[in-house]
Amino acid sequence: MAYEALLSDRRQSSAGRDAWPPKRAAILGNFPPRVCGIATFTRDLLAGLSQASTETDWVVVAMNDRTEAYDYPDQVRHVVAQDDANQFITTAEAINRSGAEIAFVQHEFGIFGGPAGEHLLLLLRRLRMPVVVTMHTVLEHPDPDQRRVTDEILANAAAVLVMAEKGAVLLERVYGGRCEMIHVIPHGAPSRPFRPTRPFKARLGFTDRKTLTTFGLLSPNKGLETVIEALPHIAGRHPDVLYLIAGATHPHLLQREGERYREYLVGLVDRLRVSQNVQFINRFVDDDELIALLQATDVYVTPYLTETQITSGTLSYAIALGRPIVSTPYWHAAEALADNLGVLCGFRDGLCFAREIESLLGDDVRREAMSRRTWEAGIRSRWSNVGKAYMDIAASTLETRAEVGAFG
Repeated sequence: MAYEALLSDRRQSSAGRDAWPPKRAAILGNFPPRVCGIATFTRDLLAGLSQASTETDWVVVAMNDRTEAYDYPDQVRHVVAQDDANQFITTAEAINRSGAEIAFVQHEFGIFGGPAGEHLLLLLRRLRMPVVVTMHTVLEHPDPDQRRVTDEILANAAAVLVMAEKGAVLLERVYGGRCEMIHVIPHGAPSRPFRPTRPFKARLGFTDRKTLTTFGLLSPNKGLETVIEALPHIAGRHPDVLYLIAGATHPHLLQREGERYREYLVGLVDRLRVSQNVQFINRFVDDDELIALLQATDVYVTPYLTETQITSGTLSYAIALGRPIVSTPYWHAAEALADNLGVLCGFRDGLCFAREIESLLGDDVRREAMSRRTWEAGIRSRWSNVGKAYMDIAASTLETRAEVGAFG
């Protein structure tokens, strides 16, 4: 259910109006300098929420995945060790004492301790304010623990947000979620004017190159070998092509396996003799550099290997910055690139990637038209718009709570 439909039916009771805006609210998730997509999302969502509700004081709760704490900024009020069940209980009590009137929780199974992240439930059961949960993963075929945890999240949340219609469908069909509590709001992304790539290429030293880009934490499920294997074909028609692979290896993968996947990719580049067409940017890329790279990109590629990805922050950024996109049809991409906003190729279909990338690089008019359509489609995903959408859901939730108290 889109959040706009719910808001159009809101009852404008005096109790609801008196409850808005909240004087204090809590937000829980990973947070920088921890390096992961949830951390970046929580930080950027907080900025959007703060812009939408300038009078609200935010209590930030950061999940911790190591013995020592990260060097968190002052806005982080509480740090929770993900494997310490007792800390979830004491943190819930601290949030209650803080006077927070609503809580926003970022959910991903792997960032909370216990089977399928069940420690989160210890916190949710104890919070005494409405909770809005953003589900970054929705599984079509959960194991028993994942099903149990998801069911209880739905039972404890006042509202559940997902970033693709597929997520809403799964929550209703697989888990029996009530449609009136499930809302679709896109993944947020930065706001930038629509600009040609040339000036950004000049700044980065790519003036005479046709650029492909993938960014994000490196792991085997990203399927980057699909594009690398397509490069000999692409370079046959466009010898100036340059594939930029930006991002450090995922920290958890690095702990388990080291740089095995990156080394495999480097070896593949050497065997295919396309080293002049590939550049690895082997570090965590900050926002300014990332945006500059995207604005210098002719075609953005996401060759992920499985369909069961309900959201992709990297795809959302590429859309918001108006990049033509060639992707595999994982759930988020299949929805986001409909209506000729991008091109879909089958999983591991390197020949399709080669053909479609060659076509886009060779047709400036088509590429420019796709770029502008994509940029315009991304307007609703600007963080300012996403923050407002989240706060509208919060307002409706607080209004409903006030009405129940007044009339129930």
